[in-house]
Parts: sequence; structure tokens; C-alpha cells
Amino acid sequence: MDVSFIGSGNLAWHLAPTLDNAGYTVKEVYSRNPKHSSALVGRLYQADVKATLDFSTSPSDIFIIAVADDVIQDIVREIILPEDSILVHTSGSQPLGVLGYAATPNIGVVYPLQTFSKAKKIDFKDTPIFIESDSDEVTQVLIKMGKLISNKVKKITSHDRKALHVAAVFASNFSNHMLTIAKEVADKNGLDFELLKPLIAETLNKSLAIDPKNAQTGPAKRGDLEILDNHIEFLQGEPEIVEIYKIISQHIINQSE
Repeated sequence: MDVSFIGSGNLAWHLAPTLDNAGYTVKEVYSRNPKHSSALVGRLYQADVKATLDFSTSPSDIFIIAVADDVIQDIVREIILPEDSILVHTSGSQPLGVLGYAATPNIGVVYPLQTFSKAKKIDFKDTPIFIESDSDEVTQVLIKMGKLISNKVKKITSHDRKALHVAAVFASNFSNHMLTIAKEVADKNGLDFELLKPLIAETLNKSLAIDPKNAQTGPAKRGDLEILDNHIEFLQGEPEIVEIYKIISQHIINQSE
């Protein structure tokens, strides 16, 4: 089957070439920024830059919306599709119903549970891909597509997909932000962030091996209020970081009681 992409961000940057290499020829890429679509087209075998959302004469069978969540509805209102085409989005938090006003009854979701950055290559074989549709036929088409690029393809409901996305924000986005703060503290005090990398690696490996709750250590876990106060005093002058430190420490204390 032929595929067209609406969006050229981090996910499309990786998913489009992966599908291209798996035999799903990517024919077109649309982006509000033509430079971005041109850059993605440069990674594909025979795709063209699409200037508008009028796909009425497109050769593609599947149209993949890979844009920010708050843009999906605008795309759905504007896009013009060929008859009998399939329209999917890739969001973790948006329900299937966000595609309800599309000019096709064939709608679905293809949600890869992974963090994507253009600078870091991703192996889709180990990336779970979750499929949702209210059509058995569309479900089978999307499952077949998913299995060509991933070893972990499952059907899911909108509710469970949102729950996974919320959990993923804590596991990935928030944890990465904690690393960002850690690096800022180290940099501000003239310390090399490399010194923390063995600790970071062991923390993640231990959490995955024995369960995050069992892996929790530190002064908040021990209820060592003197150390907590000492750290808060050390961070004076950084009120936002102090607030984060207090909230997370208190939550760990509450969970440890």
C-alpha cells in the first residue's frame, strides 16, 4: 500500500523512512513548513512535497497524521481524501473520535510508544505499536502494517492509550527533565555531568529489574529530614527547583509510610 504523511516532525522523521524500507511506499509529505517536508522527502525513495491538504487525486491508500495534538482537528476539517482511503493519527492522548469528521469512514490510530528526536535513530522492532479502529477491516490493515516494522503490535482502546501516554510522560518526559535539572546543578557548581552517568544508568536498570518502587532510595525514602532541609538550603536562589524538590520529596515520603 502507498502512504502519505501529514506532518514532518520527530515521529514522521523516523516512521516514514521505516515504512518506506518495509515496502509501504511513501508518496507525499505535507507540512505547514515546506522546508521541513522537503527535508523529510530527502530521506525517502520517491516521495514528493505536498503543498496543500487536497489529496483527492493522491495515489496513496493510507494517510498518516503525525502532528501536534492540538492541530489534528484542524487537519481533519481541511483534508480532502480519495474515496475508500484510510486516515489515521499517531497521538497517544487523542481519542479515535477526533477523526470522526473526516471525509472517510475508515479511521484508526497507530501509536508508537517511544520518544523520538531527529538526532537519535530509533529501532522500531523493539517499539510497541498500538492499533485502534472501530472497523475490523481497518484494524487488520493497520496491524499488518505495524507487524512489518515492529515485533510488538497490540490493539488498544482510547482510554488505555491515554493511560499509557500519561504514564509515558512521567517515565520519559518528566524523568528527562529531572536529568536536565541535575545537569544544571552540576554545571552551575563546576562539575562534570559525566560523573552522574553511571548512577543514572544503574538507577534505570535497577528500576526495570526489580520494580521502581522497590528500587527507590535516598533521603526522602529514609525520612532523613535533616538532609532534605540541607539540600533545600543549598538550592536557595532557585525557587522553582526548590519547589520541585519539596513536592517530589514529600510524595516519596508519603509513598514510603
